[in-house]
Amino acid sequence: MDIGTIRTTRLDLLPLQVSHAAEMAVVLSDPALHTFIGGSPSTAEALRQRYERLVAGSPDPAVSWCNWVLRETSESRLVGTVQATVMGPTAEIAWVVGTPWQGRGYASEAARALVDHLSGRSLHTVIAHIHPDHLASAAVARAAGLAPTAEMQDGEVRWRRSLRA
Repeated sequence: MDIGTIRTTRLDLLPLQVSHAAEMAVVLSDPALHTFIGGSPSTAEALRQRYERLVAGSPDPAVSWCNWVLRETSESRLVGTVQATVMGPTAEIAWVVGTPWQGRGYASEAARALVDHLSGRSLHTVIAHIHPDHLASAAVARAAGLAPTAEMQDGEVRWRRSLRA
């Protein structure tokens, strides 16, 4: 899937490149970002290796990995990421914004733009998985038009939005 750049009022969602790793390692360096998702911050080298795998694409031809970094246009600096894993008519999305840029609406702006971008494709459903205690992420999902379901997966609530009427 050709993902291209997505523009919003304050952000450019740029297709992920391996060269983003060093700057993104700083953006994602706060251990608090891992409170709900587990793990710990990656080094620039570990992130570079991960980005090499992501940019190469899924080994499964039925799955598309679509990854963007968020560039704040006023300062021309990276502030986070959004991603979509597309499998048939369904896209699973996720987002993260570095701690210094949280609370400014960047995640909501980026998630809305991502869902709008995906709705122009032949997709039926957008899904996100959110820890039940992660209120900020739940607010982002709502802003992107997703609603919580009664489904749980790995301790997270499945949120869903139908792209078809």
